[in-house]
Amino acid sequence: MLSKYKTQEEKYEYISKQHGGYYRHHFTDHAYLYNLYFPPKAVFNHLKANINNLVLNYPMAQNALAELVGAIINQPLERIVVGNGGAEIIKILSGSLAKKLIVPVPSFNEYVNAAPEGHVVEFPLDFPSFELDVDKFADEAIKVGADMAVVVTPNNPTSLLVPKIDLIRLAKKLKPSKCMLIIDESFLDFADNNEQISLEKDIAKYPNMAILKSMSKAYGICGLRIGYLLTANTNLASSVRNGVHIWNINGFAEEFLRILPQYKQEFEDSCKVVKTDRDIFYENLCTIDGMTVFKPDANYIYCRLPDIALSGPEVTKRLFIKYNIYIKHNVGKTQPDADRYIRIASRTKDENATLIDALKDVMYFKSK
Repeated sequence: MLSKYKTQEEKYEYISKQHGGYYRHHFTDHAYLYNLYFPPKAVFNHLKANINNLVLNYPMAQNALAELVGAIINQPLERIVVGNGGAEIIKILSGSLAKKLIVPVPSFNEYVNAAPEGHVVEFPLDFPSFELDVDKFADEAIKVGADMAVVVTPNNPTSLLVPKIDLIRLAKKLKPSKCMLIIDESFLDFADNNEQISLEKDIAKYPNMAILKSMSKAYGICGLRIGYLLTANTNLASSVRNGVHIWNINGFAEEFLRILPQYKQEFEDSCKVVKTDRDIFYENLCTIDGMTVFKPDANYIYCRLPDIALSGPEVTKRLFIKYNIYIKHNVGKTQPDADRYIRIASRTKDENATLIDALKDVMYFKSK
């Protein structure tokens, strides 16, 4: 493949417009948010050993896939819809089913981007804490006539968790207005006591609730594209299922789901390592003078740059050009002072330490 850039600056301009394929361009990726310690080599060896059948044959369709996911999360298949990543399900929810969607901001942009113009209400999180006041959120949802409300927990980009008790209260407040609550738990595996704070086990109690989960993040399988929706609302499940293609999941993803229960302990161990690295990273980021660092519940950290530092876009660009390290600035998110914020994915301890040194070096540099 011919190089699409001649200088590091051209490389940055090219990469900043891409949505994946980063491994082809040889830089340290502190932008995308996935588990570096899973899957283990045994999973790759299994996929390689079965590559002929996985390539040559049709994969299974929705019911059989839902049964595989159900075995992982201990839920009946009729409550599950399996998507080609969480993005496919978001497209159906936001783009087709929701007549009026309300979402706290800043958050994952795809919920807004996938919706038709005029179908979304953006609800600002409390600033500067970025905490969600669920009572105010519920009141606004009812006021604007929303039929679908989304909460990402831990949130992206803030990495902040919404307490389980608050989400239950939110679901109850929305129920009389027939508003579905979509809870995106894609990063919950990196939170402490995640099994106690997840609402998956309680889903049958709340017919106006659905859990959405992208498996790419926690399981480190961005290229396999697997996500699922879990709900006890049979009408919602049926509507989402009708929106997916008959063979929306490829054979490699199907096989991964089939063998995943064998690696439960390895997965849990990998999440512990992620959390340990992240916590050390957080503590070290807190030592930077003037930096506001939000205590993370996910595998990434949200920061407000010091007032005397360069802007988020400028710091991001300089970090890439000088050190070949890529992070995300927050321009494009709906929030005050968006250009002062950055989001940094936690990687290994050594890579995190290298990033902090590099960040200190470029934050205050002026143009030569």
